[in-house]
Amino acid sequence: MRVLGVTKQQRNGLRRVRPSAIRRRGSLFAVLLCVTIVLLPAGPAVARPADLAITEVSFMGAGGLELHGTIVAPRSRDTTGLHPGLVMLPGAGPGERAELRTAAEAYARHGVVTLVYDKRTTGYSMVHRDYSVLADDALAALRLLQKRPDVDQGKVGLWGLSEGAWAACIAAGRSTDVAFLITAGAVGLTPARQQAWAYGEFLRHHRVSGSLVDTMQDTATRQLVGAGLFPEADYNPVPAWERVHQPVLALWGVLDREAAPAESARIIREALDRGGNTHYTIRFVPAVRHNLNLSEDDGFDRPSVLPAGYADFESSWIERLSGSGGLPPVSVDPAPRQDRLSEALAPPAWYESPWLQLMAITLFVAGFAGYPLVGVVRRLRGDRHPTPLGRPARWLAGAGLAASVGTLGYLLFCVITAANIIGPVLLGRTLPWLALQGLAVAAVVAAVCTAVAWGRSRPVLSRSERARLSLLMAAGAVFVPWAVQWGLLLP
Repeated sequence: MRVLGVTKQQRNGLRRVRPSAIRRRGSLFAVLLCVTIVLLPAGPAVARPADLAITEVSFMGAGGLELHGTIVAPRSRDTTGLHPGLVMLPGAGPGERAELRTAAEAYARHGVVTLVYDKRTTGYSMVHRDYSVLADDALAALRLLQKRPDVDQGKVGLWGLSEGAWAACIAAGRSTDVAFLITAGAVGLTPARQQAWAYGEFLRHHRVSGSLVDTMQDTATRQLVGAGLFPEADYNPVPAWERVHQPVLALWGVLDREAAPAESARIIREALDRGGNTHYTIRFVPAVRHNLNLSEDDGFDRPSVLPAGYADFESSWIERLSGSGGLPPVSVDPAPRQDRLSEALAPPAWYESPWLQLMAITLFVAGFAGYPLVGVVRRLRGDRHPTPLGRPARWLAGAGLAASVGTLGYLLFCVITAANIIGPVLLGRTLPWLALQGLAVAAVVAAVCTAVAWGRSRPVLSRSERARLSLLMAAGAVFVPWAVQWGLLLP
């Protein structure tokens, strides 16, 4: 074990040095220690596979942006033979080439020269992306691979995972240079509809029921779309699939809990049929999840372990494309059971306007947080105003602020983690959600008590105290319908 390049044995040796010796030889010891830290390696270098040839490359993507990648090729002694080529596109997120490196090596060991590259960061983020631009990046990578002397330029195809399948599909429809298309976990739904379905699958897997499921699948998703925080939320992949005329191998894991596999496979198959494509294969791979990796939790975990025999079927399918028997005919596996179909999202209601939501949160912060802050300032100044309704008002301020801010924070956390890290579950509710619902109920009860006490004490309250309470009660009045909308006051 190394920490900053110093081994455990070295650290133990350092502990045995007496303090007096350190004082006498402190300067020399410090110099030697610094030299040791600098010279010792931080850890073992990553070994390159001996049976594969690895080449680091750069190329210009859409808009002249430089992209960096790695080509993994079989280390063959036969320099006259040409290999098929494959460009791999990752799923949503940063998309570094390391995510697909193991899969690329598996393809290369089957004789397919494979290119993986880092997804662009310019023009791609959590709140902005353009699948058309990603498609142009993929075509640029494909042209680079076609130039290799060991690659048959007429047999280079694209491989896309999830979001990458959308970009690969667009690229295939644009260019005949794409010889074939392989997709993994392709989605036939719009991104927002697919994500809402996945939220429900993961929450129900954790035995969550009730309002949190409805809030994540409906309110939270529609709010993200309405606020412009869900990029390409309404993208429809069907027209792009209708323009794909190359041979297609569409793969889904039987344990795919993210792509609505049975539903997506049907939609994509119908699109290919309408476009006149008669050379596609739809296959459901057993025992693997969305990214075709193994699963230890029925598809709801996120391991990075490829199954034995990965790329066996795919490489034989690629080889068959150039065989003497002609292109493969249509082949469709029976779809796995999908208990729940996705549902189209309704358009946002008027009260779900991002501006109204922002105004509500602003009112909550001003009313709920402002009430105790004004009280603190008054006490610091020595100003003693009568506060006969102090306790219910303080409860309203504290519970209302915690419930409103906490709800948005928790739901945002669930969105970022795709509802896969939710904490313990009690009575069909996660403990954070149960706590937020308790705070919401406490805030409503406190609001009623505050209103009653205010009515009784109004004649003795000063003008400034009435103004302070008016802002607090306004926040409480708006909080009630807001909490209903977000499911806090629903079972």
